[in-house]
Amino acid sequence: MSTTSNRRNAFSTPQSNPATKFLSWKSNDKQFSYYDKETKENVLVPLPLKFLVLDEMHSISGWNDATQSGIYSNEVKFISKETMTVKPFKGNEIAKGLYKDIKEKVKSAGGHYVKSIYIMLEDGTLANLQLKGSAVQKWGEFTAKGKQRLVDEWVVVDKAVDGKKGAVKFTTPDFRFLQSITDAESELADECFNTLEAYMNTYLSKAEPITIDEEEEMEEEEELKF
Repeated sequence: MSTTSNRRNAFSTPQSNPATKFLSWKSNDKQFSYYDKETKENVLVPLPLKFLVLDEMHSISGWNDATQSGIYSNEVKFISKETMTVKPFKGNEIAKGLYKDIKEKVKSAGGHYVKSIYIMLEDGTLANLQLKGSAVQKWGEFTAKGKQRLVDEWVVVDKAVDGKKGAVKFTTPDFRFLQSITDAESELADECFNTLEAYMNTYLSKAEPITIDEEEEMEEEEELKF
């Protein structure tokens, strides 16, 4: 009978975000994409995209004209109870507080809400969906009908849905349940979740925001690999 010691846990705790890809919806392309740090290019991910949900978080992203840099924040689990610290990559802090209290200040600075969904892809790798705007609404409508099913069913996006607000045309991902997971897939998902949880336990204990896109984090991750 094998047991996992605290010493082993200490060495296995991820020092940087364990998600291998951060996928965002590209309305014009009707696909998700992610930034490849090695090639320094955005890579489109052809549909269908099949994934299993591990956890949901909240964060802030965007672009700040004043500093000509991106905006980021810490991730929180409970947006109505936990403090968010919003910063540009260059310059001073934009806002700090509960989302409802800093929302307008963040918006005026160029920031927007992001639904951060940690997922397991079909190949067993851990990734993250960064949903904003109408895509967040679509996800809310989808989960409202069967949130409990997320535990043991694959979700798939196999098409885009056209939308229009005023004169602006856009698309959103069409989420739907695909099939139940197998016992082997469930075990793999548990392993992914344990890796994510180990990171989050450390991450959420820190008061300062940690960006998932800093180059030094990637370098540190490579150095820490055995």
